[in-house]
Amino acid sequence: MQTLENKMIERIETGVRSSKIVKHNGVAYITGQVGEGETIQEQTQECLRRLDALLEQAGSSREKMLRATIWLADMSDFAGLNEVWNAWVPEGHAPARACGEAKLARAELKVEIIVDAAYD
Repeated sequence: MQTLENKMIERIETGVRSSKIVKHNGVAYITGQVGEGETIQEQTQECLRRLDALLEQAGSSREKMLRATIWLADMSDFAGLNEVWNAWVPEGHAPARACGEAKLARAELKVEIIVDAAYD
């Protein structure tokens, strides 16, 4: 753990380039998640499953999400993403959200989701 002006920074599963989770001042910053599968729905479901596990590891949950940043390889997948996303986000707990198009790390990837969430 490191300190920043007397506030603890906790890094979880830290590698050479990034940490899976960084916790500071009541916020857990979750690294971007991708998923396997052929369709946007399959990849989104896998991505959200991974986010659930990381949120739990951070001491947080879907209900405590503050912000989500979503990158799609192709904006034509927006409706398919929302079909899965809308079922996953608990009613009344939607985070602030941005969604844009970007070239992702591998050609087969359709979606990457980054989440910041409050934790106890």
